[in-house]
Amino acid sequence: MITARAAATFDPVGRSVATARSFVRDTLQGWGFTDIVDDAVVLTSELVTNAVVHAGTAADVLCLRSEDAVRIEVSDHYPEREIPLQQSAASMGSPDREGGRGLQLCAALATRWGVDYSPTHKQVWFQLDLPDRSVGTRAAGPALPAELLPLTDGRVRVAVVQIDRVGAISAWNEDAEELFGYAAEQVTGKPLTDLAAWPHTPGTSTGIVEALQLSRWEGSYGIRGSDGRVTPVYASHLRVRDADGEPSTVCLLVRDDERAVLQTPLRGPAPEPGALTESHTADPFEVFIGSPAPDDLDGLLQRTVERARDMLDGDAAFLLLATDDETELEVRASTGLPSARQRFARVPVEAGPGRYGSARMPAVHEDLTVVPGAVPLLSGTGMRSVVTVPLKVEGRLTGSLGVAAESPDRYSNEEALRLQFAADRIALAVESARLGELERLRRGSLSFLVEASDLLAGTLDRDQTLALMAQMTVPTLATWCAVYTIADQSSEPYLSYVLHEDEERIDGLKALLSKIAPPDPVPTPGARVWAAPSEAAHQAALRTSMRSLGLGEPMSLGAGIGTTLSTASAVGGETVVLPLVARNRVIGMLTLGKPSDEHFRQEILELAEDLSRRAALALDNARLYSERMAISQSLQRSLLPPGLPQIPGVEVEVIYRAAGEGNEVSGDFYDLFPIRDGAYGFAIGDVCGTGPEAAAVTGLARHALRLLAREGFGGPAVLERLNAAILDEGARSRFLTLLYGELWPQEDGSAVLKIVCAGHPLPLRLRQDGTVEPYAEPQPLLGVMDDLELYEQTMTLDPGDVLLCVTDGVTERREGTRMLGDDGLADVLTTCTGLTAGAVAARIMRAVERFATDAPSDDMAILAMRVPGLQKD
Repeated sequence: MITARAAATFDPVGRSVATARSFVRDTLQGWGFTDIVDDAVVLTSELVTNAVVHAGTAADVLCLRSEDAVRIEVSDHYPEREIPLQQSAASMGSPDREGGRGLQLCAALATRWGVDYSPTHKQVWFQLDLPDRSVGTRAAGPALPAELLPLTDGRVRVAVVQIDRVGAISAWNEDAEELFGYAAEQVTGKPLTDLAAWPHTPGTSTGIVEALQLSRWEGSYGIRGSDGRVTPVYASHLRVRDADGEPSTVCLLVRDDERAVLQTPLRGPAPEPGALTESHTADPFEVFIGSPAPDDLDGLLQRTVERARDMLDGDAAFLLLATDDETELEVRASTGLPSARQRFARVPVEAGPGRYGSARMPAVHEDLTVVPGAVPLLSGTGMRSVVTVPLKVEGRLTGSLGVAAESPDRYSNEEALRLQFAADRIALAVESARLGELERLRRGSLSFLVEASDLLAGTLDRDQTLALMAQMTVPTLATWCAVYTIADQSSEPYLSYVLHEDEERIDGLKALLSKIAPPDPVPTPGARVWAAPSEAAHQAALRTSMRSLGLGEPMSLGAGIGTTLSTASAVGGETVVLPLVARNRVIGMLTLGKPSDEHFRQEILELAEDLSRRAALALDNARLYSERMAISQSLQRSLLPPGLPQIPGVEVEVIYRAAGEGNEVSGDFYDLFPIRDGAYGFAIGDVCGTGPEAAAVTGLARHALRLLAREGFGGPAVLERLNAAILDEGARSRFLTLLYGELWPQEDGSAVLKIVCAGHPLPLRLRQDGTVEPYAEPQPLLGVMDDLELYEQTMTLDPGDVLLCVTDGVTERREGTRMLGDDGLADVLTTCTGLTAGAVAARIMRAVERFATDAPSDDMAILAMRVPGLQKD
């Protein structure tokens, strides 16, 4: 027989699910059926979700009351959807899949349930039988045998202690005197903290002072009696106002072994340990979280907040995890809140702006407008009432779970106890999953840093190092990255490189960062938040939007609203700056950014800090290498002739190759210079060895040759004095082979040469008829003996003749056991008849390069001079 009914229709929007839960909860509480409210709300939530979210239709909810049961019907307008057959729970699929979970819950929780079809509706109904209880009672337990009732010591005494707004005792009843040995006049006006033995958690400041400020609190602590002994008590605190409106706290205390007198009973009888259901042992964790539980941390946390919200019929729920030192909490999951804005945000627990003071104990805030900032996460969200409970493992704070509602006065101490019961069941699983995730992150971080170090060590190019720094951070660590460099202590930071994971946004991001002042080059290690990019982006987007609406200055042709808004979105989240410090000097800053309203995880920031240290050293090494390369190349270029003079009637071509990466000058050298009118000196030589030491001797030889020749010394005298100068270098001296000559162009088109060949490969003469012959005699090399007796040879180059001078890097070119040699060089030269000096030098060089596949290992110099003869009219 139906004794009452209530009906409502809910639109197909996500918000309707919460509204339907409130409708059912209010209806059943109005009928006085609080014992079945939780089950009814959970089932209604699942069935309405199926209707408005999955089926996409309106949901009709009908509540029917009878004398011994309540029936709730949920109808949607999508009868074609497939409904699983009523089978055993094992064959109905996973409870976490999109469809069918509501029906599985009906099968598990309802006394009876079913599905009815009509041409336009599908109706799922369930019935919950009312428990037998005494009329008018709020909660009742079963009748127990006398031996199972709680024991008391004599008459049960309930101490009633009233605490004023400053924490001092203002009332102390007779039972308190009996329990603790103090007369009322002894303790009145004293702080309760003088008597309370609060079970502090090491390293924390949470105590009874905070507990006395809560609207309700229930739990255990100790009271020091007049004899100095601590009496364990179980207490229930209630925060009230007196007739004058002054707040105070009423504390009811009993001996801890008599806690049954005050302890709030659980909503349902807990199963005995080891008790079996029909198929398996009831696991409290699985009862709350569902089975199977998600195997990843994010999935577990998200399931937790969703179930907590449904359990307390809230509008939102959130879960924060504590850092290792328990000083901060990091937002990891939420529902009903702007999670993208809050995810990975951090709030302090103990002190500082925006602290989360009630994180370490259960707390109920009946109206957040009265205590703004009590739960920083909810600021600006419209939530009015909230209940929060800690997650603890072995007494250590590991997180905080909260449920909030948009209306005030929604929650009481009873909801806090229920939520704490659930938090206690999931705390260990959450901590285990968190530690597993942290271990995976650490292993991945080590692999990332090893790979980054290898890449950074593989280059000494500054620009490539900058590019590698950005490419390693985007998108692995951040959405975008900017690198600022500082040339020296007096220089301002310079924006050197910008990268975004979306290449189309790089130009807009670079333009935005170029318009704002760079971050301060602070050497303090660690990441610090930099708000300037986000503020500048939002201001630019606002100005662009106003111009597009005709409310500001006309928009320039190059600035489109889409580009500006996309740039604002790209840099609208958290931006952090990490200093690049190398050799105790700030050489730049690494800037990392997230898109709109996102925060960095602490593990990511720690990884970025490790990367910044390696990148800074690599960047500084690249800088030092570039500077030294520039110095080296400048010095090397100073050892080369400034340019080849134009010699009337003589073609001249030089090809020079220094062995070794980055070398422009080494042991081989050449020179061609005017001595006086009509006379020119030329030289080609080879210092023993390669590298900077050999290059130093080449500089000595080239400058000495020019100086001595222009002083009027002949070839032998020039080389003898050069030999003495080389020997004067002592341990730094190196022997030197040198071909030196003087050249006089003649009016008949020929050229007269005087040559001294001091241990150098002999020059070759190519005649017009293709014959090749040596053009000098060998003499001792320089830098070995003190007394040299050198002589010069005079000869004439006829018109069309070519004189080829090379260093031993040409003749000693090898391929395995083969060597080009003097004969091979002569063979190549015979093919150069009729060629210009430039063509001859090029053909010789090409032949040398083709002789072997490996890169040359020795310096090479080629000097070709050709007398073309007189041109006929």
